[in-house]
Amino acid sequence: MPQDYIPVFLQIVAGILFAVSTLAISVLIGKRGRPSAAKDQPYECGKDPIGPTHSRFSIKFYLVAMLFILFDIEVVFMYPWAIVYREMLRDTPSPYGGLFIFYSMFSFIGILAVGYLYALKKKAFDWTHNPTPPVSLIGTSLSSSISRPK
Repeated sequence: MPQDYIPVFLQIVAGILFAVSTLAISVLIGKRGRPSAAKDQPYECGKDPIGPTHSRFSIKFYLVAMLFILFDIEVVFMYPWAIVYREMLRDTPSPYGGLFIFYSMFSFIGILAVGYLYALKKKAFDWTHNPTPPVSLIGTSLSSSISRPK
């Protein structure tokens, strides 16, 4: 049934035509300035591009990103569960037919809630939190390089 794919093909063609036409119009209508050394430098949010090109991110950034992915995947699992639960209730005449699926989802949400509370307790979402090291650094070579707030 290739005729069923005609709307999909038309949507792809329309997207490609839109992209090509907007790029072509911007080239034709857009202003062309004179090239200069200042214009050819990379723009760094109003700052002069000096120093290293890549700066290190705090580990907190990656931690929050991983936590976001973890809790985002929870929502991905909830949609198919809702579909299966609805079909199970519709197909099963017994009122207890969907209870297993219902409680299994609540156990899943409960486990994720415990993980969320653990992340809150460890202050994983607090960007300003400066954790203290687990081992005392007094008397080591690293103690002089670490300054603790008082």
